Amino acid sequence: MHRVAILVQPGIRSFDLAVITEVWGPDRSRVGVPAFELRRCALEPGPIALPGGLTLAPDRGLDWLASADLVVVPALASPDDPTPEPALAALREAHARGIPVAALCAGAFVLAEAGLLEGRRAVTHWSLAPRLAARHPGVLVEDAPLYVEDGGLWTSAGVASGIDLCLHLVREAHGAEAAAAVARSMVTGPFRTGDHAQYLDRPTPAADRTAETLAAVRERALRHLHEPLDVATLARWAGMSPRSFARHFASATGTTPHRWLLSHRLDEARKLLERTDHPVPEVARRAGFASEVTFRQHFTSYVGLSPRAYRVAAAAAQPPPNHLDSVRKGS
Repeated sequence: MHRVAILVQPGIRSFDLAVITEVWGPDRSRVGVPAFELRRCALEPGPIALPGGLTLAPDRGLDWLASADLVVVPALASPDDPTPEPALAALREAHARGIPVAALCAGAFVLAEAGLLEGRRAVTHWSLAPRLAARHPGVLVEDAPLYVEDGGLWTSAGVASGIDLCLHLVREAHGAEAAAAVARSMVTGPFRTGDHAQYLDRPTPAADRTAETLAAVRERALRHLHEPLDVATLARWAGMSPRSFARHFASATGTTPHRWLLSHRLDEARKLLERTDHPVPEVARRAGFASEVTFRQHFTSYVGLSPRAYRVAAAAAQPPPNHLDSVRKGS
């Protein structure tokens, strides 16, 4: 996934454009990230007006979408605005060629307008989900996850979840180390699975101490992933009962302690497989799995490759299959 195309048109959100450009634009080859060719593809040449008085200069036409490895669709600031038919046709052609297509936030409206989401799961910003469902009743709209994939079409929720999806796509194509390097340069968290909840109530001042306690527990857990951690242990660190801890944890993170631990252990295992020659049983132990059998089962379900096959693919610089879907798997 080295050639990345952005579908640009008047009125696209500057934030989405900035996220895509920051993830795939800079040369980070010195820190182990592949060099990407990022192109801004538009129906017509010439400056494009963006909200806020900004302008953008496209550097490729719509035909470049068909030769890309990934097409990313930013949201329109006004989701009700139509997208020109040639742009929709270019998206349909790219998808028909098997090229992954990802839409950020209200970019899901563009994919739906192209007819690509008919009968498929999709997400958008939680406040826009009812509008998307009403306008395109054939789309299986969800308003909870951060991002989902269905048939090679990725959609994400609002604002920051676009960063999560872009990092996820880098991780899937180029490995956990590359995604972590991009995240570090952006000073953002490297790993949020798609099943995190979109909307979390803002903590009140009285809940600040609980939030700080939970954050400290998560940081401590990341330093001790190799140990046999469970909810009871984490609850003890937090000074809470397991039931109360699980409730507060889900409220703060949008996922359960078990899923959170499993996701981070699998991500740690991917890094170990990519950068060490430890035998698979040792990788399982260092990532905190109770047995090699359990590790193999979870890893294969999560990634779609066995640990050994994933290591071979990573060593050969071959992107693993792009069908990891933590939302669908419920990992």
